[in-house]
Amino acid sequence: MDLPKGYRLRAVRESDLDLICAQRELMFSDAGTRTRESLEKMTVYFRPWLQERLGDGRYFGFVVERDGEAVAGIGQWLIDWAPHFHHEEEAHRGYIANVYVDPNHRGKGIAKFLVSCAEQEFKARGVSTMVLHASQKAEPIYESLGWDQTSEMMKIND
Repeated sequence: MDLPKGYRLRAVRESDLDLICAQRELMFSDAGTRTRESLEKMTVYFRPWLQERLGDGRYFGFVVERDGEAVAGIGQWLIDWAPHFHHEEEAHRGYIANVYVDPNHRGKGIAKFLVSCAEQEFKARGVSTMVLHASQKAEPIYESLGWDQTSEMMKIND
């Protein structure tokens, strides 16, 4: 799988803090499930979390550029996880988040390309089990790459 002509892949940099925060807000905004106020509040807490992890390399991933402008991105990190029957010898899972493609660049296979790059990066780091939370709109992309729906549930204590 390759990027379309004219696009370039690069690794996430520590200096991408503002870009990642902006793409994350756009990703949630596009899903239509959050208000502008809630997105801004989320970023207040997300930004220092991300800054720390960009600085020490715990957050990594890729950015796609066209004509020097970032048009897509994907984030990754490792989650400490007890060995499991899916991965007996691993004490972590790979997590993919903040997958975003600018609307003007969608439909060209960029998201699939980014997810494939993330999968390869996890494999290079010795990680075989990966998880993510997909919007309903994005589920077909992940399913086409062999990802399976799981039965995860969540409860938030008030």
